[in-house]
Amino acid sequence: MPWMETCSMKEKMRFVSTHETGLYGMSELCERFGISRKTGYKWVDRFEEGGVDGLRERSRRPHRSPYRTPEEIERLLVEVRRSHPNWGPEKLLEVVSRRHGELELPARSTVAAILKREGLVKERRRRRHHRHPGRPTKEVTAANEVWTGDYKGEFKTLDGRWCYPLTVADEHTRYLLGCDGMTSTEGRGARTAFERLFRENGLPEAIRTDNGTPFTKPTAIHGLSSLSVWWIQLGIRPERIEPGKPQQNGRHERMHRTLKDETVCPPARDLQEQQKRFDAFRQEFNHERPHQALRQKTPAEVWSPSARALPDRVPEPHYPAHCQPRLVFSTGYIKFKNRSLFLSQTLQGQHVALEEIHDGIWSIHFYDVLLGRLDERTFEVIA
Repeated sequence: MPWMETCSMKEKMRFVSTHETGLYGMSELCERFGISRKTGYKWVDRFEEGGVDGLRERSRRPHRSPYRTPEEIERLLVEVRRSHPNWGPEKLLEVVSRRHGELELPARSTVAAILKREGLVKERRRRRHHRHPGRPTKEVTAANEVWTGDYKGEFKTLDGRWCYPLTVADEHTRYLLGCDGMTSTEGRGARTAFERLFRENGLPEAIRTDNGTPFTKPTAIHGLSSLSVWWIQLGIRPERIEPGKPQQNGRHERMHRTLKDETVCPPARDLQEQQKRFDAFRQEFNHERPHQALRQKTPAEVWSPSARALPDRVPEPHYPAHCQPRLVFSTGYIKFKNRSLFLSQTLQGQHVALEEIHDGIWSIHFYDVLLGRLDERTFEVIA
């Protein structure tokens, strides 16, 4: 069935309201809502002609429904459900069948539809995958402007343990800052490794990664993971290559191929021995191996530490006076306009700020990062 016929009234109004702000062109707006441009123009035309009523669809329900479930059966199902709010259609059908075996009961899908119509089904909030911010575009011209990070594909050492090499390099000079054999890709281990690198080498302006764990969380606003939230607090801009385009981190990928050939084929006896191989590779890569792109110099000859030191305490955000700061609760919600608005649990305990940029349109900022825009009329965030 076409989207126009199945879309809720709320979704149509949200589309029209967003269109009226002028923030997005028709093509981009339709892409965000997952509809065709033809449908988008139809909604706008109908709203201009008849207002809200113009967006309403005529009922397709027939005057007679010979196959509708008898009212007695619906009443029995609803009574049992209200007594047991957590029972699903299968349990309800089984219980009613035992009590009234003479009745011809409907299919499970019909029972589900009855429960929904009677308001006995709690709608779950859909987990939204937010729009990717786009490929990195900054041209890197100096050391520590951009670091690149990635996990080289996992493998097993000869004792059967998994190893996940976390590599971090300076994009401009190719200097390999770190190569750590981790036991998983979980965020706490990665944070420990990055904290050591920051203390030893200072802070970069940005860190470029792919879209995997622990660098991003696809369902969180702006793809924020706990690791990237910490980077933003330190004044480091997270950059993400586009999904399926490792060439956007090409220098790092080429280094990975060399790393694999020289340290992993075959793997070492255990993780300790494997780490010794990684350390030896890093020493040679940085101090002995000349690079043609560096005019046959080694990375160590052209790289220097960052002047930005890791602070003892994470700096607090400073928002302009006209912005409205809000605390993100442990549930991932903020309070705004006497209503609750969900952002992300990765931001729990942090302060964001809302800035009105148009009538009823608010930009949501975390430090200097724009997370998305809130339409006050629909109270939904477009990220």
